[in-house]
Amino acid sequence: MTADAQFANEFYGSAQGAVTARLVRERLAMMWPSLHQESVLGLGYSMPYLRLWRDQAIRCIALTPVQMGAARWPAGMPSLSCTAEEDCLPFADLTFDRILLVHGLELAENARRLLREAWRVLKDDGRLLIVVPNRSGVWAYRDSTPFGHGLPYSSGQLNRLLANALFRVERRDACLWMPPSTLRILLRSGPLLERAGRKLIPGFAGVTLTEAVKDVYAAMPVEAVTRRRLVLAEAA
Repeated sequence: MTADAQFANEFYGSAQGAVTARLVRERLAMMWPSLHQESVLGLGYSMPYLRLWRDQAIRCIALTPVQMGAARWPAGMPSLSCTAEEDCLPFADLTFDRILLVHGLELAENARRLLREAWRVLKDDGRLLIVVPNRSGVWAYRDSTPFGHGLPYSSGQLNRLLANALFRVERRDACLWMPPSTLRILLRSGPLLERAGRKLIPGFAGVTLTEAVKDVYAAMPVEAVTRRRLVLAEAA
């Protein structure tokens, strides 16, 4: 089962979704505190998180894959949104400074093609920030939230996938030690549970955040070897 845009929209419109988005945004803001005058692309269902940089970025676009359906920015938040095939993004090469990929990689029909498209539209010094459900966390196995759909990843799996797509991992973070519950007492205790989980059970966060950069040199073709001409002389 794949989470669609309507399901994600309903989740983030709930009390549980609001707390979840706030906790994840706090970690995103620590990794990317300012994107002033940069071009930003959100892939997947990214609107609850792109709001961090919408007023800073020179361009802020949210793209949802066609299999998720169309999604719009919330009322009162004018910006750009579109829908396209995940492996055929409608942008020129080297268009964006940053790409945020959330509710996208784990739901992709072909994760490697999606990452190669992200590589193509990123500038050579561009950065990719991926938010995915952690295979060791509880959130990956509760389908009442968008993080419980698709394929969760371990750090090793994500490292190999990014390396194959010509990305180099720079740093990693995690969040959502709060259980995926709608109980008000747990929602109110979200920040406290995050601090406790980070100290006591660091490997069991609900999602991981991975920042990667384009490995431009890995994509450079090897210089062709000059072939020597072999001249055969006829015997006299």
